[in-house]
Amino acid sequence: MVMKVYSPEFKADAVALYLSDPGHASEGIGKDLGISRETLRNWVRTERARHGGGSTTSTSTEKNTVDSPPRAEELQAENEALRRELATVRKENQKLATERDILRKATKFFRTRDDLVTSRFQFVEDHHHAWGVKRLCQVLEVARSSFCKWRAGRATRAARERADGALAERIRAVHTEWDGTYGRPRITAELRDEGELVNHKRVGRVMRKYGIAGLRLRRRQVTTVPEPSATPVPDLFRRDFTASAPNLKYVGDITYLPVGDGEFLYLATVIDCFSRRLVGWSIADHMRTSLVADALRAAARVRGSLTGSVFHRDHGAQYTSRQFADVCAELGVRQSMGAVGTSADDALAESFNAALKRETLHGARRFDGTHACRLTVFRWTTRYNTRRRHSANGQQAPIAYEQQSATLTLAA
Repeated sequence: MVMKVYSPEFKADAVALYLSDPGHASEGIGKDLGISRETLRNWVRTERARHGGGSTTSTSTEKNTVDSPPRAEELQAENEALRRELATVRKENQKLATERDILRKATKFFRTRDDLVTSRFQFVEDHHHAWGVKRLCQVLEVARSSFCKWRAGRATRAARERADGALAERIRAVHTEWDGTYGRPRITAELRDEGELVNHKRVGRVMRKYGIAGLRLRRRQVTTVPEPSATPVPDLFRRDFTASAPNLKYVGDITYLPVGDGEFLYLATVIDCFSRRLVGWSIADHMRTSLVADALRAAARVRGSLTGSVFHRDHGAQYTSRQFADVCAELGVRQSMGAVGTSADDALAESFNAALKRETLHGARRFDGTHACRLTVFRWTTRYNTRRRHSANGQQAPIAYEQQSATLTLAA
């Protein structure tokens, strides 16, 4: 209760108003002025004492009325008012104690949950027997209608949880089959081929929910060592790594394969821009020109002929050598070369190298020896061509994409 401070003028006017009333109805005057009856009596007593008992300002009848003890009915009414006030205070204290207990328990409940609104609804559901839905919704500041709507959808949510769990198991199976390398797009395509009607957004949500993720790109190691005396070769691609048909445009590169303790193997590649198929590759423990020449000849054997095709590569000394130029001339291949120190001019080959290391090393720094490295690369490159889905091919494997293209061409 707030203590009010009254000015001397207010007190004097209140006393005068009381003395001017023949009946001296202090309770009525007190209600009108917003003060208690006892406060008014004290002011009147003080005023009478200040004027020597009040003989000069009031009659003896008035004094006796003011100084007379309260009647029994007045005391009973005052006691009843105090009892009501006490009951109200106790009720309010009980309400505050209940809210304190609710919030104390809710703090522990919400600590490990991300969705605050859903957590509030779940808390109300779990504790409504103890405190009631209405009280809990008031304390947690949620609409009771919203909680009732949430409660009505329990069966639907439970069904969705079961469906998400079943989908997560299928996602894990695909993820495991591909050594943890597949992300959301390829897993979605794999599931669709298996007859699962699911979109990539739901797959992504379930993967996040169950902690399933594909591998991230690792920082690449620079392998290009330019040859200062090399004969200039024009850039025939201009960063256009698309082709209208197979066997027209190829890209190639050399990448390090770390093995053992400080040793390396080296992989040279020839990739078709149309389907992203690895048409030719060669692996060795050296970076001599024969490494890239063997990869290009392997591509010629697979295709039957490379005559008229364009091979794009970087400024590595192996590619700019006279020996490699003779091999290209022998196979009828025109050379193309990007700018010095610009990885974007050979982006397709760089992306292939990054994917290979990411999906074979799985975050490790090295392969377990040269033999294990060769077998791992052989397995991965074979799966890459025959089964691994590629986003540029509409999530089809390179060979399947080429076969589909050939079928559509014959049908046309």
